[in-house]
Amino acid sequence: MQVLRFLLLATSLFIAAPAVLTYSVMPVAAQDVQAPDYTAWEKQAKTAEQTLADDRASNKALEQLRADLVEWRAKFTAAQGINAAPIETLKNQIAALGPAPTEDAPDAPEIAKRRAELNDQLAKLQAPGLAAVEAHSRAEGLIRQIDARIRARQATELLRLSPSPANPANWPAGWAVLQQGIKTLSAETTEAWSNPTRRAELKDNLPAIVFYLLVAAVLVLRGPGFMERMTTRLLTGVSMRARNIAAAVVSLGQVIVPILGTIFLVLAIKASGMTGIRSGALIDALPGAAYAFFFARWIASWLFRVDGSYAPLSERASEARFHTNLIGLVSALEIFRTAFITEVRPPLSMAAQAVWAAPLVCVVAVLLFRLGVLLRPRPSEGVSGAKEFRNKIMRLIGTATVAVSVVAPLLAVVGYVAAANALIWPAVGSLGLIGLILLLQRFATDSYVLVFHKGEDGREALAPVLISFVLTLLALPLFALIWGARTAELSETWTRFSEGVTIGDTQISPAAILALIVIFILGYAVTRLAQSALRSTILPRTELEKGVQNAIVSGVGYVGIFLAAIVAITGAGIDLSSLAIVAGALSVGIGFGLQNIVSNFVSGIILLIERPISEGDMIEVNGQFGTVRGISVRSTWIETFDRTDVIVPNADLVSGVVTNLTRTNLTGRLIIPVGVAYGTDTRKVQSILMEIAEAQPLVMVDPAPSVHFVAFGADSLNFEIRAILSDVNFKLDVQTEILHQINERFIAEGIEIPFAQRDLWIRNPEDLTGRKRAQPKPQPAQEPVRDHDGDDLSGVHNDPDAEGDDA
Repeated sequence: MQVLRFLLLATSLFIAAPAVLTYSVMPVAAQDVQAPDYTAWEKQAKTAEQTLADDRASNKALEQLRADLVEWRAKFTAAQGINAAPIETLKNQIAALGPAPTEDAPDAPEIAKRRAELNDQLAKLQAPGLAAVEAHSRAEGLIRQIDARIRARQATELLRLSPSPANPANWPAGWAVLQQGIKTLSAETTEAWSNPTRRAELKDNLPAIVFYLLVAAVLVLRGPGFMERMTTRLLTGVSMRARNIAAAVVSLGQVIVPILGTIFLVLAIKASGMTGIRSGALIDALPGAAYAFFFARWIASWLFRVDGSYAPLSERASEARFHTNLIGLVSALEIFRTAFITEVRPPLSMAAQAVWAAPLVCVVAVLLFRLGVLLRPRPSEGVSGAKEFRNKIMRLIGTATVAVSVVAPLLAVVGYVAAANALIWPAVGSLGLIGLILLLQRFATDSYVLVFHKGEDGREALAPVLISFVLTLLALPLFALIWGARTAELSETWTRFSEGVTIGDTQISPAAILALIVIFILGYAVTRLAQSALRSTILPRTELEKGVQNAIVSGVGYVGIFLAAIVAITGAGIDLSSLAIVAGALSVGIGFGLQNIVSNFVSGIILLIERPISEGDMIEVNGQFGTVRGISVRSTWIETFDRTDVIVPNADLVSGVVTNLTRTNLTGRLIIPVGVAYGTDTRKVQSILMEIAEAQPLVMVDPAPSVHFVAFGADSLNFEIRAILSDVNFKLDVQTEILHQINERFIAEGIEIPFAQRDLWIRNPEDLTGRKRAQPKPQPAQEPVRDHDGDDLSGVHNDPDAEGDDA
């Protein structure tokens, strides 16, 4: 039943958390706060101090005393806000009188008198709050002393050395306890049967007893198997998308149904009236033992499935499931053992306690050892990402399980039975809680995939990871309870966490952070709504350019986010003035580290205001030529003609040289060079080129295109067509069409388009006939091959000492 209690406690903490946060956020009205009874508090405090000094109170009594002190501390916390509003008013009045007087600058008599009166009133109003602060500090100290005392006692109990259960001399003590227990149970049954009143009660309740027993038999003997078959049928025989979720919900019956059966069995036995003190303790332990066994059986049926659909362990799943079932059975026996020795009078000797506890510790340690080995996944190559992380966690859990299973029985055999129990059984509970977390994570992932219509890839999305993180975070208090943490300690931790930390005069608490986040989200949502309204409804109906509209929308977004942040900080009660020094120091460091980002941010604002470029402009910057597709706060996105994206920092656009081809209009000049052969009629060529240029629809009439005879080239007579296009975006298309028409007209008119030519002159051609000679003889130096201009084209240099080749 421990895990069930832990889950219920976690749920209550989760439900109560928002209420606590809301309570801490809401101010307490002065008239709602009553001054504590300091006389009664003084009496309570002296009693606590005397109890701690005597050190004779039990842990239960100390816990009750601590609960009383916590109530007093809560009263003192509330009393610290008494007269808060009048105190604030008086402080403002005193501040309005000017700075405090000094020897060099004393107050005027009237101001000095008024300042003294206000200070007296302020001292009287602050007195109840100061008294509450002092009492709160005293209560806080007493609570810490009680916690330290209880922890010291727990440590002493864990380190207590009992007689070794491995020593046969201690076995008779344990055997005596068993004999005495059986005799006590027999005596209680005989005494109850010999009592006529109880026999009459049994006779009167016999129909109800028979009914309870029948229901219990059906639920315990037939219920788990029936629910397991239904779960398997849903997983294998149903094709609906929600089959995993439906199967998980139905499978809970494997735990709930048998526990209900044990509850009916308990009702039947209690209705008989034949139970005593010790037998009643065993009967009351039945539901807890049933929960331990059937919960372990349910966890094993899901985590260690043969098909591996829910668990990281698919190999040796049957063996792991078998050991988990046995661990649940041994845990149930441990619950019965604890109930059997609880009502023993007088209490058991240390030898008897050791003999009774050690066997179950050793048995469950053997089972845990094997389970830990099975949980360690085998190393596999090519595994990365989430699967690799999961394998690391599984190896860590398996290693820890093996270590606990080795250390605990050794401690028990030596005699540290309390330490062994405090180690082995929390380890079992932790494994059960880890299994439950894994199932809840899978259930949440299945629900996410179903609700948002995601495929199997949706299981690797961010939302399931965040859900898993939140579930793990919520489980931390349960792990703490399993390992012996007291509820009071967890409550104290939550109280300190709720109070937050103090920086200067500012109190930063989780409630303030939550309020800040909520207010900022609301402000951000309002900002986005306003941007959407401007972008889609208001600005399109104006005559503003598209770039101006985008600038206005972006500006509204920046201003809205800034205002949302200011309102959120103010609404959370965070005083920025007390953080001014820290913020100033941080701003210097941030300024040096983020100067490039800040420069780009300011440049982006300048671009949005001055608008030297806009979306759709064709620009050239840093050797990159393309069309502006977007302007953000930090950078500008340019799409080049080869469809690649270039991200240019805004600082380069503001401080560098930018060529904007389409800023004011889309017109642009096109220049096409054309060459013809020497001897061609140049007037005719100019006329043909002019006709072709004027025939293009995108060539503007005003200014009209022109054709110029520009140079006598080395191989051709060079002309240029110069024209202004109405849309420079079609520059390449117009150029292509003009070149096509030039080629067609020149062919029709017999005009030659020349290309570079060279004439080669070879001296001594007889040396290149390839005739063989008996002996090589010296050859005359080879002259280089030259063109008309005398340039060397052969790359051969005269060398009188070199020998000639055949070719």
